[in-house]
Amino acid sequence: MAPHSNPIVLTEFDRDRLVRLIEAMRERPGGDTPNLEELEIEIERADVVKPGDIPPNVITMNSKVELVDLDTQEQLCMTVVFPGAADVKSGRISVLAPMGLALLGCRETEEVEWPTPSRTRRLRIQRIVYQPEASGRFDI
Repeated sequence: MAPHSNPIVLTEFDRDRLVRLIEAMRERPGGDTPNLEELEIEIERADVVKPGDIPPNVITMNSKVELVDLDTQEQLCMTVVFPGAADVKSGRISVLAPMGLALLGCRETEEVEWPTPSRTRRLRIQRIVYQPEASGRFDI
């Protein structure tokens, strides 16, 4: 997956937790995956802001978003979560999955894409249904 064309926006809280996640994953045998490297690149390029300063239209960790597949017009609702909380069937996508990595730090109306074995997946971010920071939650 290519990095985002523009730097993503992250909160200091999310950045710190993601850096700890990367460190913990790398300590496990076989833990250094391409997605960890991609996430690390995005973190290094990110515009990092205080949690109270993140715009409400930016996808942060634990944000729930409505998406539309630009090829099939399928409507999706996903929440970007840490790997331990991921459950694709309930719409909880890991930040280390290609989709989660593509969404993190993006804004409403932006389009994201990443390759899958069968095609390039292209989604538009319709709206952010829930962003923890916009709801006054700076601890999840």
